[in-house]
Amino acid sequence: MSADAKLREHICMLAKSMFDRGLTGGSTGNISARTSDGGLLVSPTGTSFGRLDPSRLSYFDAEGKLIGGDAPTKEMQLHSAFYETRSSAGAVVHLHSCHSVALSMMPDANEDNFLPPLTPYAIMKLGKVKLLPFFMPGDPMMGEAVRGLAGKRSAVMLANHGPVVAGKDVEAACNAIEELEDTARLAMMTRHMNAKALQNDDVKVLVTKFDVE
Repeated sequence: MSADAKLREHICMLAKSMFDRGLTGGSTGNISARTSDGGLLVSPTGTSFGRLDPSRLSYFDAEGKLIGGDAPTKEMQLHSAFYETRSSAGAVVHLHSCHSVALSMMPDANEDNFLPPLTPYAIMKLGKVKLLPFFMPGDPMMGEAVRGLAGKRSAVMLANHGPVVAGKDVEAACNAIEELEDTARLAMMTRHMNAKALQNDDVKVLVTKFDVE
């Protein structure tokens, strides 16, 4: 099996795993990954993570021209913005995961550092997550908002919508976005319960030890 065929299978396997565990439902969410020739494989518009067809993934060449597969997700601008501003991005994932969306709707949600420091893992995998305002689905201004961060964040949370995460490869991006949702779930579970979060000194040690951006 070629590297391209393996990547197609891997994208669909990871997407189905997230769908089967309720991390995104229906035809929500989208996923993309860099190919070995500098192109992109992207989940098509209107498709379900639970039923992606490897042979029908949208395929863009290194110049950004669609040359194969079905029409891409209407939120392609989110993916393009991360690839254009983060040279380390090898994959991008966007979900409509319930707990992170719920946390984004809270009146005290932190715009600069969306996730509270409850465990070390979200800090290690995501750094600070930027909470962006609500945009209508498909609004190209979502991409402009990500570009406005100048590549300084690997993850954003679209208010009332869902998280978007870039990673070095598709597995890393999926692991990171799952960590984002898990931390949001913990935050909602422990809300107003005086849960003991990590201290600032703990966070500083994690950032240094694991070379977090």
